Amino acid sequence: MADINYVTKETLDHMRDELTQLKTAGRAEIARAIAEAREKGDLKENAEYDAAKEAQGYHEAKIAQLETAVINSRIINMKDIDTSKVSILSKVKITNTKTKKSFEYQIVSETEADLKSGKISVGSPIAKGLLGKSVGETAEIEAPSGKMKFKIDSIGI
Repeated sequence: MADINYVTKETLDHMRDELTQLKTAGRAEIARAIAEAREKGDLKENAEYDAAKEAQGYHEAKIAQLETAVINSRIINMKDIDTSKVSILSKVKITNTKTKKSFEYQIVSETEADLKSGKISVGSPIAKGLLGKSVGETAEIEAPSGKMKFKIDSIGI
């Protein structure tokens, strides 16, 4: 059974729009590329045809992945989020107890994760260590370089 993917309504709408685009315009574009390559002669030695078919495979895999993500998505209403404990869609400010460096992350689904935007996956080691903790608690997180401790400074949405 696939993991449930908790997302906002806006994220689910965006995923559905992307899926529609991939199934319509994306497939049509790839079909056009395959047809053009096919017209160029012998398919056994046609690198352009091989590349177009490979692109089609990647495209179909992306569609399948996105379909699975949409099917397994459940909408979370932001006003229903309990800010007394860290949960999915929480915005958490934490401080490394050793370096005193602060970070702010929002814990999101795998499909929404974007470290540059401060969004970390609920399946990441940091998020797993923070989930269920309250303000003032310290989370011990196992990293490749060893254990790290983070104090939870604030939780919001």
